[in-house]
Amino acid sequence: MITFAVLAGPLPKLGVIAVALLAAAVILVRDDVKRAWAMLGALVLSPVLLLAEIWHSPQLGVIHRHPLEAFVGAVFALAALAALAAFLARRPRVLPPLAVAVLPFRIPITPGGTTVTGGGSANLLVPLYFVVAAGALAWLVPILWEHRDGGPPGEPADSAPERHLFERLLAGFVVLYAIQALYSLDFETALENMVFFYVPFALLLARLREFEWDRELVGWCLGVTAVLAVALAFIGFYEEATQTTLFSSKLANVNDVHPYFTVNSVFYDSNIFGRYMALVIVLLVALLLYERRQRLLIGVTVTLAIVWGGLVLALSRSSLLALLFGMGTLAAVHWRAGRRVLGVAAVLVVAGAIALAISPTTFGLNQGLNGASSGRANLVTGGLSMFGSRPVWGYGSGSFATEYHRRNPSSALTASHTIPITVAAEQGLIGLLVYLALVISALLALFREVRADPVRLAVTAAFVALLVHTMLYAAFLEDPLSWTLLGIGSALLTGSRMHRTAEQRQAERLRRAHSRSATV
Repeated sequence: MITFAVLAGPLPKLGVIAVALLAAAVILVRDDVKRAWAMLGALVLSPVLLLAEIWHSPQLGVIHRHPLEAFVGAVFALAALAALAAFLARRPRVLPPLAVAVLPFRIPITPGGTTVTGGGSANLLVPLYFVVAAGALAWLVPILWEHRDGGPPGEPADSAPERHLFERLLAGFVVLYAIQALYSLDFETALENMVFFYVPFALLLARLREFEWDRELVGWCLGVTAVLAVALAFIGFYEEATQTTLFSSKLANVNDVHPYFTVNSVFYDSNIFGRYMALVIVLLVALLLYERRQRLLIGVTVTLAIVWGGLVLALSRSSLLALLFGMGTLAAVHWRAGRRVLGVAAVLVVAGAIALAISPTTFGLNQGLNGASSGRANLVTGGLSMFGSRPVWGYGSGSFATEYHRRNPSSALTASHTIPITVAAEQGLIGLLVYLALVISALLALFREVRADPVRLAVTAAFVALLVHTMLYAAFLEDPLSWTLLGIGSALLTGSRMHRTAEQRQAERLRRAHSRSATV
């Protein structure tokens, strides 16, 4: 109780910075022992900070009323976590497909009731948190046990691969987000974003980056993803057939007032469902480009048809645009048709502009741009206005909804649907420049010699699709898919770089041997 009382004061802000530094160390530190300690610190400090925030909230009333039952439940949860960690320690290559399998599943929980609307539930990736924590423990416990009391020296840090520029910028962005939470108008949201998204996803990236993504592991993960996408699509088909929305009362209310019906499957939002299905389609099409086995080609084609049906029923325009960019990336790289793809894209943009000018009513523009975009145009202009008011440092991490609601109290929407606008309004030019550098460096790294590796091409095209979706919807670093793709991309880049280095060393040895023989 004393601990939580202390943390309820000014210390949570220092705690957010501390946990951000630990997450950054997990990403950047090359020494295994130091990285293991940072990972353990992040695993311990994150739930402490969260409990400190919500300890006196109504959501934990049942714990205060029934402490013994809560204690027993916590013991069972920790025992299950330890059991999974022990299993993953024996079979570490199970972690990537297991993490991929739980990526879409969210559980509605109200963490603190501090939103501008006075409460409401957050959809949290509890299964993924459980898997990430178990995977982290499975890796760090043996390392710390082996090096207890000074133990034998471990692998020297300089033998570990150098971190890529986008990984350094990613770690820097996490720390900057924590620092800018200190003056935020909504510190609670910034804290929740840190402990629910940035910290666990940093651990996920660090673990995925350590694996050798050979044909077998890639096949397992893609197979799990395809089966999962088919199952999610069939849930969407059921929703469409019964005109029933599952797991989202908000979407059910929207469907009641709109003449059309959108499905969401297990997701809280049809656009998030559409995003997931679009990325799966990009990955499967990448497989089609390089696969030659007929039976597998038939299976992938059938899977694509089913997943496409789910995407269509989501009625997510942002997801369809993301899919278009992802497919364009595949075409441009695979067929060396970059100029042609850009030309086709330009023609489509011009044709679309002409169609809008000739018949705006067909596209809903008789309601104006804001009406056609369901209020998102106002969010963009409002976010730009916020950026103009504080262009350098912004209103603080996680503050967009609070400040936008203060300026527009009658608006039903308060969450920005365009990530660059969100970053600009909350973090000003300081955060915006780091965000842009992160995105550009990630794209440059992923596109480097991408045509030589089909898996890298698939990851790169999926990342492009996801990035486009964040420009029209939301959730870039708040989406585990971003960190998953960057983690796999980092592993593939490191493996490719190490392979090239080994080849260069071998070539140099052969050249010296040839030179000596010629001299003799």
